[in-house]
Amino acid sequence: MKRFNLSEWSITHRPLVLFMILLLAAAGAYSYLNLGRAEDPSFTIKVMVVHVAWPGATAGEMQSQVADKIEKKLQELPYLDRVESYSQPGVSFIRVQLIDKTPPGKVKDLWYQVRKKVGDIRGDLPAGITGPNFNDEYGDVYSALYMLSADGLTLADLKARAEDIRQRLLRVPDVNKVDIIGERPQKIFIEFSHAKLATLGLTPQQIFDSVAKQNTVVSGGSVDTSADRINLRVTGAFSGVDAIAAVPVQAGGQIFRLGDIATVKRGYEDPASFIIREGGKPALGLGVSMADGANIITLGGNLKRAMRAITAELPVGIEITQVADQPHIVDESVSEFFQTFVEALLIVLVVSFLSLGWRTGIVVALSVPLVLAMVFLVMYAAGMDLHRITLGALIIALGLLVDDAIIAIEMMVVKMEQGWDRARAATFAWTSTAFPMLTGTLVTAAGFLPVGFAKSSAGEYAGGIFWVVGLALIASWIVAVLFTPYLGLKLLPDLAKERARHDPDAVYDTRIYGVLRRLIEFCLQWRKSVVAATVLMFVTAVGAFGLVQQQFFPTSTRSELFFEMRLPEGTAIGVTDATARQAERLLVGDPDIVTYTSYVGQGSPRFWLGLNPVLPNPNFAQIVIVTKDVAARERVKARLDQALADGAVPQARARVDRFVFGP
Repeated sequence: MKRFNLSEWSITHRPLVLFMILLLAAAGAYSYLNLGRAEDPSFTIKVMVVHVAWPGATAGEMQSQVADKIEKKLQELPYLDRVESYSQPGVSFIRVQLIDKTPPGKVKDLWYQVRKKVGDIRGDLPAGITGPNFNDEYGDVYSALYMLSADGLTLADLKARAEDIRQRLLRVPDVNKVDIIGERPQKIFIEFSHAKLATLGLTPQQIFDSVAKQNTVVSGGSVDTSADRINLRVTGAFSGVDAIAAVPVQAGGQIFRLGDIATVKRGYEDPASFIIREGGKPALGLGVSMADGANIITLGGNLKRAMRAITAELPVGIEITQVADQPHIVDESVSEFFQTFVEALLIVLVVSFLSLGWRTGIVVALSVPLVLAMVFLVMYAAGMDLHRITLGALIIALGLLVDDAIIAIEMMVVKMEQGWDRARAATFAWTSTAFPMLTGTLVTAAGFLPVGFAKSSAGEYAGGIFWVVGLALIASWIVAVLFTPYLGLKLLPDLAKERARHDPDAVYDTRIYGVLRRLIEFCLQWRKSVVAATVLMFVTAVGAFGLVQQQFFPTSTRSELFFEMRLPEGTAIGVTDATARQAERLLVGDPDIVTYTSYVGQGSPRFWLGLNPVLPNPNFAQIVIVTKDVAARERVKARLDQALADGAVPQARARVDRFVFGP
């Protein structure tokens, strides 16, 4: 019985194979245009933050009576890695971190368990606490981040304008949510003199009681008529500063108006808990998150159109600055892939044309888009996106995609030069090299196997390297044994020669083959020495590997820099803010800087998946600097490092750092 030969089937079913090529090309183009785009692959953030407030408590009381109790209860949580907490007067933050190998599908249930376990000990916590509050959306990423600033407008006016813009952005296609960042709450302050109260025979508690009684929300009952139920309302609830100033306060048989014995005024939270400045001016942030499954490049286009319309309607003096633009980063990554793909294809064409001839080179070059079409089609069907990892895997695979096609077409050319007809020569690769090629393909793909099956956040993040590279290599083998024989049959001339027919081995009587044959004979003659030299080179390479700097994920090519300042624990936020302003003066007028945004009291919101935001802390400030390009980033970093070495910000421990890829 004749063995099945896929290459022979290909050249005997030419119309069907041509139809498959055209269909595959169309399906691949459609898949590529509809593949999702993202900067990074999604992975599960296995961190939750628990926030508890207890006004009036000391840091020690917060730690011993609140944080410690919650920590001990959470130690019962499955897959727990560690619980970290820090406490300040009146507030505690507990960070719950799961072990790296926690199955992503179980994380949501574990966060429910955290809520349940803390709820079980709610009665053991002190009376008067606020919370606990749970933040399990710690991994939310803002695809775009805008800063609103204005000269001559109060923060309240800026907040009203930000609310209007937020409502409009929520109607933009592919937008999931829009958050206002850095809002400073408004408060009403009652200021009084203790000496004046003593003269009138009043105590502060009497003022507090009078205000509380006046603003108490109580039911006034209801009256049922023959048709309706009428609810009775108790009037007197506060509606503003004037209503509070009119509150009566009784002391010593006399009734005083609160506004006559105290100053009642409206202001902002003092001291502030979070301050944002853009370019040195007070600002509010707007963070835009993308809907699941959306194309981030499409989102970027939608946001640009919406922001152009919004900006055109803004009053003079209000500025909107985009300080994070993830769609632009993704668009650059895709463009870089195309540039790399074109360069690789040109190199393959040039080498193939010079060594194999222009017809053979065309056959080899056509195999690359066919392989990519198959890869894009499977990625689209599997729901995979184009992002940093999959694009990087495709770039890695580009150098390997043509290997099988070159072997198959070269084998066909050699056999035709030996006198075989084109049809017989096209089928020879299947019987001689197809399965060795498949073995080499699988071995190469297996080199990425540990990344694909790593049970960790790094494996979840970078696992696509194995799947995409393996898919591309297998697709290249299919193209080599199925489509390359057909293309060779159509494009290659009849290379049979009379000399080859009389002497089939004459094709090997060339200078290059002679040098190669002598080299192989030498290695076989001195095989022990060759094996020893190989082992020595391997041992040397392993020893030298330890001298190479090791880092799983490379430094990012993004243009942002982080300028972080941490003052001694207990520092007031006003002092931290003054230090941040001092650091801002180092950045004013720098030609390499596009924008710089200061965050005082906590870190920047997450506008990149690998960024871990710093939790609220009055002694911390961070300036996110966006530079013109990577070269400009390094120049700015060098200047700031030198300025810090010279003591430019002596009050704080300051450092300047870049992004690093990965979780």
